[in-house]
Amino acid sequence: MSDSTPSPLDRSLDAERLLQAQTWVFDLDNTLYCGVHGLFEQIDLRMRDFLAKFLDVDDAEAYRVQKSYFKQYGTTMRGMMINHAMDPRPYLDHVHDIDISAIPPAPELDAALSRLSGRKLIFTNADTAHADRVLARLGLAHHFDAVFDIIQADYVPKPEPQVYDLLVKRFAINPSSAVMVEDIARNLEPAAKLGMATVWVRPVTECAICKEDPDGDHVDFVTDDLTAWLNSL
Repeated sequence: MSDSTPSPLDRSLDAERLLQAQTWVFDLDNTLYCGVHGLFEQIDLRMRDFLAKFLDVDDAEAYRVQKSYFKQYGTTMRGMMINHAMDPRPYLDHVHDIDISAIPPAPELDAALSRLSGRKLIFTNADTAHADRVLARLGLAHHFDAVFDIIQADYVPKPEPQVYDLLVKRFAINPSSAVMVEDIARNLEPAAKLGMATVWVRPVTECAICKEDPDGDHVDFVTDDLTAWLNSL
């Protein structure tokens, strides 16, 4: 499938409607930058290390718990909070203490985002401090009106539907005039049910869940290259 061609799951949304969208909601990690730069791998290892120490288990068991909770709860952190009463703040600080210098600035994406007249929001399962660092590194911070992070969501992650309801209420979003862009297809399902147009940016990571194909008709467009896709509108 080409970068700019609507997926077979397209619900007859055209470029004109997308360009007239009042609100664009973007995920952050592996969406606004490509996973080939290794940030996911850094975060993944730091999650495993934190769990190994917290649970007093070896790396293999920590990794098993990490992936099991991610699949079941949307984030490993949520599973640890529910099952082990973990304080999320030290965990977030630890897993996001990574080297982001491998991410190159994104002038082409900067220009592509400038073509979109609607306001732009970040909706992330990470925290605002991490989002701010990444956006500054990419040179994209000036595009975004706000970051809606996991802390504002009371640590309830995507794809829990109530978090999308909270996002819509807090920012007075009209879902029928909104677009959500995300690297994990299952995280687009609640957005589609609310009436948003949805774009899946297929990730380049080792995350098996991230690479899962959509199970349903909740993805309108699929791309391997967000910048090329935006330029095609």
